[in-house]
Amino acid sequence: MKIPASTYRLQITPGAQLGQAAETLDYLHSLGVDWVYLSPILQAGDGSEHGYDVADPSVIDPARGGEEGLRQLAQKAHEHGMGVLVDIVPNHQGVAVPAHNPWWWSVLREGQASPYARAFDIDWEAGGGKVLLPVLGNEDDLGALKIEGGELRYYDQSFPLAEGSWAEGDDPRAVHERQHYRLMDWRRGDRELNYRRFFTIATLAGVRVEDRAVLEESHAEILRWVREGLVDGLRIDHPDGLRDPGDYLRDLQQLSGGVYTVVEKILEPGESLPQDWATQGTTGYDALGEIDRLLTDPAGEAPLTRLDTQLRGGQALDWHDLIHTTKRAVTDTTLHAEVQRLARSAEQEGLALSHAVAVDALSEVLACFGVYRSYLPQGRDYLAAALAEAARRRPDLSAALEQLEPLLGLNAQSPEDLSETARRFQQTSGMVMAKGVEDSAFYRYTRLTSLTEVGGDPSQFALTPQEAHAAFARRGREWPHGLTALSTHDTKRSEGVRARIQVLAEMPQEWAELVQAVEQDLRGSDTDLQDGPLLNLVLQALVGAWPVSAERAGEYALKAAREAGLQTSWLDNNAEFEARLGRLVERLVQGDQQQRLADFAGRTEQAGYSNALAQKLIQLTMPGVPDVYQGSEVWSPALVDPDNRRPVNYAELAGRLQALDQADPGTDGCRPPVDSRGDAKLLLTSRALRLRRDQPELFGDYQPLWAQGERTQHAFAFSRGGVVAVATRLPLGLERADGWGDTALTLPQGDWEEILTRQPFSGTVRLADLLAHYPVALLRRR
Repeated sequence: MKIPASTYRLQITPGAQLGQAAETLDYLHSLGVDWVYLSPILQAGDGSEHGYDVADPSVIDPARGGEEGLRQLAQKAHEHGMGVLVDIVPNHQGVAVPAHNPWWWSVLREGQASPYARAFDIDWEAGGGKVLLPVLGNEDDLGALKIEGGELRYYDQSFPLAEGSWAEGDDPRAVHERQHYRLMDWRRGDRELNYRRFFTIATLAGVRVEDRAVLEESHAEILRWVREGLVDGLRIDHPDGLRDPGDYLRDLQQLSGGVYTVVEKILEPGESLPQDWATQGTTGYDALGEIDRLLTDPAGEAPLTRLDTQLRGGQALDWHDLIHTTKRAVTDTTLHAEVQRLARSAEQEGLALSHAVAVDALSEVLACFGVYRSYLPQGRDYLAAALAEAARRRPDLSAALEQLEPLLGLNAQSPEDLSETARRFQQTSGMVMAKGVEDSAFYRYTRLTSLTEVGGDPSQFALTPQEAHAAFARRGREWPHGLTALSTHDTKRSEGVRARIQVLAEMPQEWAELVQAVEQDLRGSDTDLQDGPLLNLVLQALVGAWPVSAERAGEYALKAAREAGLQTSWLDNNAEFEARLGRLVERLVQGDQQQRLADFAGRTEQAGYSNALAQKLIQLTMPGVPDVYQGSEVWSPALVDPDNRRPVNYAELAGRLQALDQADPGTDGCRPPVDSRGDAKLLLTSRALRLRRDQPELFGDYQPLWAQGERTQHAFAFSRGGVVAVATRLPLGLERADGWGDTALTLPQGDWEEILTRQPFSGTVRLADLLAHYPVALLRRR
């Protein structure tokens, strides 16, 4: 099996096709990248920018460059000695336009007789033998149905007609009643939908890859890429949606011949990836959380908590109570159809409860589940804890919960012992976690928003250096070939934005004064949100991404407010509040508050750059395979999607990298400064990536290194055998203490060269000397 030394994620879109990606490979090779890592490339829905809505799994998307584009990219990558990693989506398919998905079209046309009926996870009985499609504006819209071209039309949407179900002149409403599907009010979908979907998106229908025939047909094109040597590895999107991720990964390894495979598995703090999975590791969100918390000042927790409580009118917010509330809201509303299906399954397997009580009890267990899902019998403790917590919160459900225990698999000794209800519960809990936590609670818990990131628990404020060293060493022992990440297409804020927000933990009083001053100025005006926590979130985003346009900031603030779901939401827009929010953003970015924010952002700038370089150095040199998200080799301050999926100017980056390579880093005037341009980060990224690719023997066992002297808490260092990484942490505190003083670090035996400045070092080194030019040092054994 080929293992990448590093990966570089490229978003393949209709505007940035495979052929254009091939044109970036000269630059990426020069940067030091080992493998290029592509977003999904199978045929997606028309106009799809992300590609996760695969509509036809049998063909590469022509809009993304098609077969020719992949061959061009793969050939050029392999000529450079680079590998190709591709993101694939086994959990669901895009069905927004039925005619574009041949499998879905067949199911709608032929019903249970379709050869693809087994491919989708449909509860035919619940739909009265039909697929329920929530597409109507309201039930009265059935009068808008027409029959044209042998299809049923609803405005610009088309649906197939079953053979023999219609004749010229038939009433379209009567014809609709004869079909294998029923169109219904879109508002009913979250309560009544009868097919599994991706989270709350009815246009992404769940696929049953647990059926070997479905797996093989849905992956035939992907496996051809592997077989023909076009692709060297696979990234598996959302494995937690699958019935049995472990079985799927074993099947995939057997079918693929055992290629490098990583999984988008979201691990909660303290949770481990199942050791028996046929994968090299995760996509790296767990590493992201560890690095961010290492660089967060624990002393900021108490004062930032006080500010948060004040902004809530004196009511302290408990994280675990919050996520119980948001997850329970999800089970009662947007994912209620999934809970209803769980209850029907339990009833069919002998649960002696009323349907309403079954739904209530299942909802409560889902709301209390502490991780995305279990893989029973692995994860039994998580299920037991959720049942116990549900009983604590709802003693009136204790008897019902006791009845549910065996059906949910609490006593299962092997996967074969699991009931249908237990298997489906495991598929459902991750959906509830994602929608209730990532897409809701993260936008309400605004104490320090750099911590509200995918896979993170923001109530865990910081890690000590000792805890970080232990986590990194464990990664080296258990999952040395899993990815590590700092930014992805799904992160709520890019690494550079989080690096600057982290600084607030070092200046909590100053931050509180700014927030309170802005709040006071807004009070009673047409920009007063009367929502202190949301104001805090918006202000943190602006300072983190500063300078930022009103348009980008406004789009972010609107999405954040809708995700929070308190003043407005996606399903129930509050036009008056959203207009007020828009005016607020304009006032903050280009009105009377602009200078105040610009001044404060300026005070965080250098410390934010220091954190960003520390993040990058640690991620690029720690155990694991570092993944660099497109454009993040420079500062690239980005907010949540779509802001983080903007095009990257690779020609400009290539020119900047070439200039760095032509300069003499041994001369002070030739070293790029740590400034807003970001060349210092480009220098660090390129030098570290080249070391990992060209001299992999330097990266051996992980060994913590400890500084001695006055400011040891500000240094984080480790050795990989032939490489030593030294990073500054808590840079504002270091500045206030007037620098490193006598703090020193004893390097491992031998002579060393600092790669960024080309200076020699050995023995015990004063950190004031080692870190005189940059807040980080990358040393190679000479």
